[in-house]
Amino acid sequence: MNGPNIEKILITGDEIQERVRQLAQQISYDYEGKVPILINVLKGGVLFLSDLMRELRVLHEIDFMSVSSYNDGTDTSGVVRILADLSINIEGKDVLIVEDIVDTGLTLDYIRHMLLARHPKSLRIVTLLDKKERRRVDVPLDYVGFTIPDAFVIGYGLDYRQKYRNLPYVAIMRPDE
Repeated sequence: MNGPNIEKILITGDEIQERVRQLAQQISYDYEGKVPILINVLKGGVLFLSDLMRELRVLHEIDFMSVSSYNDGTDTSGVVRILADLSINIEGKDVLIVEDIVDTGLTLDYIRHMLLARHPKSLRIVTLLDKKERRRVDVPLDYVGFTIPDAFVIGYGLDYRQKYRNLPYVAIMRPDE
């Protein structure tokens, strides 16, 4: 496959940027007077985190986790592996998990419980994309950019076999034929 096999552009770059501004406005309001730690789940959420940070009007810190629940394809294995953990202590801190997409909820539920065990003052979740139809575990999402259908998406940080993250939009990828 030389280029992305795109079935349809689901969310344009302009729509993403407008929604990120709206989310940042609400998060800034909710965290006024606080300094939240934004925890990004690598790698897919990097673009979302970067754009969100630029729009926030509150001081904040960032840290990263790297987890995997996918093999080399498009379906989750159901087994969450922590590849890189946080570098800072979140005990007593306001924490905001920044996710690119919530699909089955299995990975995020695992991360959420792991972080709650570290006793943050608060723990909220922001996701750019919510794929509710595939949810297997109910995870409380505090801020949602877009609810999308059950389709495999690429672009704006989301990949297929580590490619297509650089697309400025979110697109539905046509299955290989």
